[in-house]
Amino acid sequence: MTRRVATITLNPAYDLIGLCPEIEVGEVNLVRTASLNSGGKGINVAKVLRDLGVDITVSGFMGKENQEEFQHFFSENGMANRFYIVPGRTRINVKLTEKNSDSTDFNFSGFEISKEDWNRFSSESLSWLGHFDMVIVSGSLPKGVDLADFTRWMTKLRQLCPCIIFDSSREALTAGLQASPWLVKPNRHELEMWAGRKLPELKDVIAAAHELRDKGIAHVVISLGEEGALWVNASGSWLAKPPHCEVISTVGAGDSMVAGLAYGLLNGETSSHTLRMATAISALSVSQPDVGLTNRNKLAEMMNKITLQSI
Repeated sequence: MTRRVATITLNPAYDLIGLCPEIEVGEVNLVRTASLNSGGKGINVAKVLRDLGVDITVSGFMGKENQEEFQHFFSENGMANRFYIVPGRTRINVKLTEKNSDSTDFNFSGFEISKEDWNRFSSESLSWLGHFDMVIVSGSLPKGVDLADFTRWMTKLRQLCPCIIFDSSREALTAGLQASPWLVKPNRHELEMWAGRKLPELKDVIAAAHELRDKGIAHVVISLGEEGALWVNASGSWLAKPPHCEVISTVGAGDSMVAGLAYGLLNGETSSHTLRMATAISALSVSQPDVGLTNRNKLAEMMNKITLQSI
């Protein structure tokens, strides 16, 4: 049976990725362009899931003035497009990776959402999202979206589709968590911000994850960077660690993990198998300039290199 997934990207971006030996502040830096991609967290998730053979619908907001490359990307990748076009331009994010694998981001501003635009999206999207097996809401909120309105929309969405995966940061993360989504994927810093305290030890991270579970969130997956990923749910806690990988770009690494989690859960895989696969997909993503999974053999090889332990 075909599983239908929708990804929501309220604030997409063109991702310009470059490589340079070292960034010298105040000087002219020569940068080798690695790629320019139509992106945004939910769109990155959709790309990986489409590569895995999942039926994907994408939605959110998109600027009218520079939408052409996005429209081509959706058509080329066989994604059903239900984006809402708004006045203005979709933003550009620049990520520069130095030879020591340090990355520096420059995220520019884009369109602003009017109250009318939000009300239209909110009411219309809730009329069709309930038909999907899973909805993935990813990324930041564009200017103009009220946090309380976003919480109300997430709460209504949760009632329509129980399987909501949520991945965001800062104020948007806090607002979305109030709706108790089914699965959330903060990184360690985001979890610390939510908890209001440092989480230096793994036991501290697990304790904070259980605090989220106490609020009705079934699955909590925490990205730990090179340390891997931790998954906490009613069945237990697992830590997955990838091997060392040469970093070309970290754009989409977390989104690739979300896609792997969604794919495993859609197919009824165990938590341990799903986490191993999601961590492998994420590890593969940092060694390439573009988001996506084009070689299933490489995925199998990377999965065998993942260290997994029950905590």
